[in-house]
Amino acid sequence: MPAIWDLPDFDSHEAVHLFEDRATGLKAVIAVHSTHLGPAAGGTRFWHYADSQSAITDALRLSRGMSYKNAMAGLSAGGGKAVILANPSRAKPAELLDAFARAVDSLGGKYITAQDVGMSEADMVHLSKTTAHVAGLPDQGGDPGPYTSRGVYLGVRAAAKHVFGTEDMQGVHVAIQGVGSVGGGLARYLAQQGAKLTLADVDAARAAALADELGGVSVAADAIMSVEADIFSPCALGAILTEDSVAGLNVKAVAGGANNQLAKGIEGRMLADRGILYAPDYVINAGGIINVLRHIDSADDVEINRRIDAIPGRLSEIWKESDASGSTPAEVADKMAQKLIGR
Repeated sequence: MPAIWDLPDFDSHEAVHLFEDRATGLKAVIAVHSTHLGPAAGGTRFWHYADSQSAITDALRLSRGMSYKNAMAGLSAGGGKAVILANPSRAKPAELLDAFARAVDSLGGKYITAQDVGMSEADMVHLSKTTAHVAGLPDQGGDPGPYTSRGVYLGVRAAAKHVFGTEDMQGVHVAIQGVGSVGGGLARYLAQQGAKLTLADVDAARAAALADELGGVSVAADAIMSVEADIFSPCALGAILTEDSVAGLNVKAVAGGANNQLAKGIEGRMLADRGILYAPDYVINAGGIINVLRHIDSADDVEINRRIDAIPGRLSEIWKESDASGSTPAEVADKMAQKLIGR
């Protein structure tokens, strides 16, 4: 295994912390990408990885994404991310969470954790009994999913306006990959506006049930990216836009809530070359973190919603610059974010 700073996704991270607690079986990574704008903030992912290097790579990629996301959302926060390496059974005993909370606390507030894949609101409450450096608790706005959903919905409408000249979603065909908290919420918003929906999820029964409820159709998880539609909305795990999958897309735009959608980065240019509009993930999906970090500057619901309402304008600014410069939307967004964090 190469040294951490030799990994392709190491991006001058300020710190990468590896934790192990043999008594509880905890193995965790906390990556701090930047604290230029404030404490490094980002959720904890509880996931079973094929190997430890995959976990470190995930933390590096996700923490960089959080730096960019928080900066572009105008938040007084830097970027960080934690991953807990789950065993195959994905057991999550209280003792393991306690050990992780102690790890977070040992960083003295340099990293603020929150809910992410595999971690629940109840888990966050449990962590808060040991460390104060937890965001998104019930009295701080709670589950970020609904806020992310609303921001992604507004971003999908903005993509439709840029491509088709109208925000009217009536009859616009959206293929959604992943119908959990974010994707499911997005589907409901779109159904209310008369959009045509094709849904898929690794839990096929969940996708089928939601499709029945909303008057859409469901397809197998491995078929959603080849569906002919107007907009593809990835709302599951990241790195799904690869050379092969981009070549197989049959849509005019990609706009969804998943993190780190571009597997290697080069896919942004591939999308542009195919004439497919791309909504940079960390811009369109910022609603959740906007809500989660409300306590940093004591923002109320009105201010939270105002910040989420700014997402479409930010995307439009990116697409306008992209059209004018020939740079891809991903390149434009990265340059904007890097300037904000002093890189």
